[in-house]
This record gives sequence, structure tokens and C-alpha cells, in this order.
Amino acid sequence: MPGRLHGVIVIIPRPVKAHAHPDRGRVTLTADGFVIAADEASRPVASLLRAALEASTGWDIAVVPASSEVQSNAITLTVGLPDSCGLPDDGYLLRAAPGEGVVINAGAPAGVFYATQTLRLLLPPETLRKAPVHGVLAALELPAVEIEDAPRYAWRGVHLDVARHFFPKAWILRLIDLAVLHKLNVLHLHLTDDQGWRFPVRHYPLLTEVGSWRKQSPVGLAREKRFDGTPHSGYYTVADLAEIVAYAAQRHMTVVPEIDLPGHMQAAIAAYPELGNRDAYNGRKKPLKVRTRWGISRHVLNVDDATIEFCSNVLDEVMDVFPSPYIHLGGDECPAAEWRDSDRARQRMRSLGLRAEAQLQGWFMAQVARRLAARGRRMVGWDEVIDAGGPQDAVIMAWRKDGYMGRWAAELGHHVVMAPEYYVYLDWAHSDDKSEPLAGRGATSVADVYTFDPVPRGLSEGGRKNIIGAQAQLWTEYIPDTDKAEYMYFPRLCAFAEVVWSPPGGELVQFEERLTRHLPRLDACHVNYRPLA
Repeated sequence: MPGRLHGVIVIIPRPVKAHAHPDRGRVTLTADGFVIAADEASRPVASLLRAALEASTGWDIAVVPASSEVQSNAITLTVGLPDSCGLPDDGYLLRAAPGEGVVINAGAPAGVFYATQTLRLLLPPETLRKAPVHGVLAALELPAVEIEDAPRYAWRGVHLDVARHFFPKAWILRLIDLAVLHKLNVLHLHLTDDQGWRFPVRHYPLLTEVGSWRKQSPVGLAREKRFDGTPHSGYYTVADLAEIVAYAAQRHMTVVPEIDLPGHMQAAIAAYPELGNRDAYNGRKKPLKVRTRWGISRHVLNVDDATIEFCSNVLDEVMDVFPSPYIHLGGDECPAAEWRDSDRARQRMRSLGLRAEAQLQGWFMAQVARRLAARGRRMVGWDEVIDAGGPQDAVIMAWRKDGYMGRWAAELGHHVVMAPEYYVYLDWAHSDDKSEPLAGRGATSVADVYTFDPVPRGLSEGGRKNIIGAQAQLWTEYIPDTDKAEYMYFPRLCAFAEVVWSPPGGELVQFEERLTRHLPRLDACHVNYRPLA
């Protein structure tokens, strides 16, 4: 171990407080008689931990009721004991000592879960595998430690665009496992866009029958205007999405769906042409198709009452599947050209007393957000929502101008999730090296991600309280498969996880050393990460 890491707990993300006790020796857990002891509140987490350890060790592990007696060959999980007073729901205490086993106490079951993720990182990397590699293990060892830990932010998000390229359910479950291992707790699924509609809507079956497939995709950079000639399609069933939601919930992760509107809706308009601004098509006779080029379509939803009702009906079905308190409505990159050319849109502006077409977007978003509010949900939108004068209670996902938009939104009183593209758009290349896989832009390195501070410069004390977290994005125009997705996520997602969980002030050099020691864990999980060198 490098000298700078002597006595340091080598895990990612870095705990708030951690004390190693090398003088006390190692903690040994043996196959013979090993148990997981859990109180009632911790039993679901105990079941997950048992399944993971049984798979990797070959052991037959019992889950037994927790007691006040010290159990030296056990992992004990409890909630709400006196020593956890003052901890948030996702905070925890972990102690591992020879003769005492591993004892975890937390403020709530979420804290127990995050403690078990820390424990899994303290154990040998092979315990992250799905089966024993050298037969049934005789024993497991971990360092003698004491850890007190809790997250910096409530929203620790990872985003996946499944509209530009469809990703199978099984891999999304794998992504959840990798994300929660690093203590991330929000999965943002971008389900619809100009190039594909992936959410099944019972009332509007053509959204998937027509909108889920395009006849071809670009090859190379978008400006090259080359295409592969191969149809691309895919959508999830309600059962698929319900499984993803339930799987995530068991692991204390919330799945936030995004239905992007009123722009980025060409796939929906291809399925239902009446949603578009047909009076603004300037004599166009051919019906719209699902967009085959990347970039922003000029074709947006019209502002008729029937279209507002369509969106509301779609969102009712979205909310039936996703219990998340947050529903993302997009609100980004909505060209106003069709509204300027539409008699119906101009009439709507006159009736509302609006002076600019862009104000129509704010009105539109507010109408649709009412449906969410009626069911106790809250709208999330990209930061263009502020430009358009969207709902005051909307959560703003700030991606433009390297944090300036987040500062503006926070000072206006919005809750803000920071997502500035330079730091946390993981579809950007890792480096400017020409050997890197094709990417839309570059470069964002591990160091760039690690040095990102979610608190924008110059933010007032009141504004700071409105920063509820941050999120790493993966837009998939140039990411056609799961191998490349993992390459683009990792190891930058490890750096991001530390940014949103750990206290500020971590040293990059030390993080890079810990990351080097962390990579065998990614190897054990068979992650197709980018090598550090």
C-alpha cells in the first residue's frame, strides 16, 4: 500500500469519519457458524447481504434475530439504538473488531443498507463476484475499523438515456447494482426523445408501435451525415419497468422517469400527427417519421387543449408505474419556430396575453405540472424551465454554463440538482487522445469529475440550502451498447460518487491512489471500465 494511504480506509466513496486499528489485528469471519443477526427493520437488508455473500463464498448463511450479546462470528444489523441518535436516515455506524465481529447501527434501514455496501468494499474483492472462484471459502477477513458516515447530499443521481439507444432491462438492473455499491440513490431514466419512445402507454399504443423504432441511425459524428441503414427499436413493458422500480427500491434507490416535452417529441408526433403544429409545416405533405439524426428537432408539440390532455393522460400512466415523488418533464431545447408560424399558437398567445413564443413553453409546462401536483408529485425540469417561466416549485436540473444556471435557480428559490455538462456529462470523451472511442465532445477526465463542487461559486447562504444534490449524465447518441456505456461511466462514476457522498475537501492525489486500489472490485464485477493509464 502506498505510504500516503497508511491507516486510511481504502474505499470509495470516502467515509465522513473512519479509524483503522491495525494494532488490533484483522477481523476473521469463518464459514462454520457464521450468521447475520438483524432486527426487524434490518431484515430486508440482511436478506440482500445474505444473497450476495452466499453467492460469492459458497456459504449457507442464516439470518437470526439480533440480540444484545456480542457475536464474534457475525454481522449484526440494527436500527435506532442510542449510539445512532442524531444520525440521518441514511447515516450509519460500523465497527469491526476481533472477538466482536461486525456491528452496524443506523438511523433507518437506508443507513443499514449503505453500511453493508461499505462492508462489501472492506471485504476481499472476490466477495463481489456471483460465485466462488476457488471453491467454498474457509474464512473472510477485513480490517479492524470504526466508521461513522452519512451522505453530503440527498440527491445522488445517475442518468441514462434509453431513447437514443435502447438498453435491456437486465443491464439496467446491473447498473443499479453498480450505482448503489457506490452509494448513489437516484436513477434518472430518459425514456422519450425525438429518436425513440420507450414507455408503453395503454391509451396511446402507437407511441410504441410507431414511435419506438427508427429506420436507421447516424454513423460517426452527426456532421458527417452518414447512416447505418439498420432499424433500431425497443421499448419496455409495464412489467419490465415495475421490476426495475422494485429492484431499485429494495436497494434504497428511486427511479425518476423523464418524459421530455414540449420539445424533443418528434417520435410522439410521428405516432400521432395531430400533436404537431401541422398549420406551421409550410405545405409539407409527407408525415413526420421518428427522427434518424441526432440533435434537436424543430418539430414540437402544439399548444392545443387536446395536446395538454394527451400529456396529462400519458403522465397518469407514468405515475401509475413510477411511485417516485419526482417526475421529470424535460423542458429543454424547445425551438419556438413552429409556434411563430402557427395561427393556433399565436391565438393561444393572444388569449393568454403573452408577448413571446418562448413564454408558451412556461405556460405549457405549468399546465402539465398541475396533473403531477394533483397526485402529490413534483416536477423536475432542465434549467431552460427557468427561461420559460415554469412553475416556481419545480426542481431544476442545472446543466448549462458550468453551474451559473444552478446558481440562478437556487437564488430564485428553486431546489436544484447540479448537472453541469463540463464536469458530469459522462458521454464526453475521457481525454482528447485520438485513440478514445467516438464521443460527441471531450474531454472530461476522472480528475475533472473529482474536482467538481456542486455548490456554485458566489452562491448565497440561502441559495446553498437549495442545492439538494448532483447528477451524472450519460446521453447515448454515440453509445450503442452496454460495453461502451460501462466504459464511459467508469471509473468517472466512482469519482462522482465521492463528490456527492463525502465531505468536501478530499485530496485528488489520495483519491487516485484509492481508485487504483478500488479497480479490482470493478474487475470482480466484470465492469468494462476505462483503464487509468
